[in-house]
Amino acid sequence: MLSRDLTKFITLGGIFFFLFLIVKSENANLTDLPIKLGVDCLNDDDFAILKGKKIGLITNQSGVNRGGVKTRIILANSKNVDLVALYTPEHGLDGNELAGKWVSSRIDPVTGLTAYSLYGKSRKPSADMLKGVDALVFDIQDVGARCYTYISTMGLCMNAASEAGIEFIILDRPNPVGGDDVAGPPIEKKWQSFVGQYPIPFMHGMTVGEIALMGVGEGWLKPLPKLKVIKMKGWGRSMRWRDAKLRWIRTSPNIPRLESCYYYLASCLAQHVPGIFAGTGTSKPFQFVVAQGIEHQRLCSKLNGYKMRGIRFFPYIDKNDSKRRGVSLELNLDQGPDLMLISMVMLKEFCAESKNSGLDLIAEASKSGLNLLYKVYGSNSLSADLNSPISAQRIVSKWKSSNKRFKKMRSKYLLYD
Repeated sequence: MLSRDLTKFITLGGIFFFLFLIVKSENANLTDLPIKLGVDCLNDDDFAILKGKKIGLITNQSGVNRGGVKTRIILANSKNVDLVALYTPEHGLDGNELAGKWVSSRIDPVTGLTAYSLYGKSRKPSADMLKGVDALVFDIQDVGARCYTYISTMGLCMNAASEAGIEFIILDRPNPVGGDDVAGPPIEKKWQSFVGQYPIPFMHGMTVGEIALMGVGEGWLKPLPKLKVIKMKGWGRSMRWRDAKLRWIRTSPNIPRLESCYYYLASCLAQHVPGIFAGTGTSKPFQFVVAQGIEHQRLCSKLNGYKMRGIRFFPYIDKNDSKRRGVSLELNLDQGPDLMLISMVMLKEFCAESKNSGLDLIAEASKSGLNLLYKVYGSNSLSADLNSPISAQRIVSKWKSSNKRFKKMRSKYLLYD
């Protein structure tokens, strides 16, 4: 029989060995991640590109490293970086402000620096905001949709950097919905705006760094900035966010989860049709679509009748307004849903069902409401298409030649295989 001391020794040894395995496992989770973000690669290089320069950082709560540490904290705490100012996009520094709401400049309590708002009186850094800055660094997570305004903020900041004669450095991040698929309506020059600044498809399949390189290479940005993109390591175009083992940081109030990016692409156009509500401000943004006067059971049956892959519809009544009825969406991402086809099928059927109830959503919309819809969609041809017998599939097929040309054009700017 073992002595009491030997038994105690073996027991303690087992406990320490178990704790060792836990620590080893946790460290492996931190060091064996498939990708390194641009900010991680910058850190690995000891911030060499920023040394000796006064840095302005364009960021919000989504600008973090792979461990979830905010980029502004990383730069502020580095002895090799002189961070002097912050600049914030729509939704503010912490991403809490609602879409379309002006944001005021303020002092960041974390770094003590001024966080200049680029979604208020000005959407582009002024000369005064850039005084004493040698380089602008951009680190914000995009969602993969043309109308999401962070890439527009990036473009305006690149213009400001060019005019000030300073460098513009992008810390690249994944496109959360992947980099292979290019889909959706193109945009006509007449309708380019802050919710569609670049001549790219609605679903572009590019990282922010690639969009910036294309903007420079195709002459969309003038004068041309002194651009540098800090690439990621380990990310591939077909890689999903969950494959990268990164934690999703809410990019804005209505994109709280990774899945929200996909629902956004499917329901965003519907949300911009006056009279249609897609759940913004609720716990399930873009996961249901409703309007007044809809026979929701019939609509749901019609939508499911299309048998589109990766999507199921369910009858839905708005909990806050029982007169608003429609459908809830359930995406199966493993089946590769065609998000832009889903978007157009919903638009066509909602408009048809509304007409059945005596309401023409497009005809009764205000001019300003329609203008915003056309800016998001990229053309005022949408009205005619929604009111004509043309099918949603036919509308989608009209985009294909443009998307094919874009995919070929973008190939020389892609940084990842």
